[in-house]
Amino acid sequence: MTKTNDQRQIQSDFDLQQKALGRRKFLRNTGAALTAGALVSMIACDKDDDNDGVSFGSGDFAILNYAYALEQLEAAFYIQVITTPYTGISTAERSLLTDIRDHEIAHREFFKAALGTNAIQALEVDFSSVNFSSRDSVLMTAKAFEDLGVSAYNGAGRYLASVDYLLLAGKIVSVEARHAAYIRDLLSNGSFADSTVIDANGLEMSRKPRAVLDIAKTYIKTKLNASSLPA
Repeated sequence: MTKTNDQRQIQSDFDLQQKALGRRKFLRNTGAALTAGALVSMIACDKDDDNDGVSFGSGDFAILNYAYALEQLEAAFYIQVITTPYTGISTAERSLLTDIRDHEIAHREFFKAALGTNAIQALEVDFSSVNFSSRDSVLMTAKAFEDLGVSAYNGAGRYLASVDYLLLAGKIVSVEARHAAYIRDLLSNGSFADSTVIDANGLEMSRKPRAVLDIAKTYIKTKLNASSLPA
């Protein structure tokens, strides 16, 4: 698969980030005043998949894993959309939805690589409520995912301690907003930035992590433990 400009830019950002974040800076950005031994212990606990569900971890790891979960969901959805295209899909729609699929896969892989051994597991999704042969069903679900994703990044950015991660999150949410605008116009021309997502001050809606997961859980079969995420 040929990489898009966005994919190449994300990979470049990630490479630069990896070079920039040495072990010392990593420890500072996560937090904290933890000793290396305590950090190892924390990571081990974070990866437990016990009866309380998959934990997101702590600090920046929790926010990055939260974003990783949402990107897993979006990537799985668009993979299914392109694998089983809806009835009457146009050439232009298929081409641009393929671009969106590739972006979401790139986002998913970016977080997986950035988190390394601290990444949560691959999540099992549930799209039983989506009729993939129906244009309306697919595009309404896509609109819900894109609007939710933009509000999720806007709501979670404040919790990131690392400026590097915040910068990268800003680049990703910009792409998600472009997706949302396109999907919205497919459903209703001119609705790309209406009052349901942008307030009177021209600001995009934001949602805190637990509120986002309450909405997204309909489509995620894997049990998640959001107790370490901001309410």
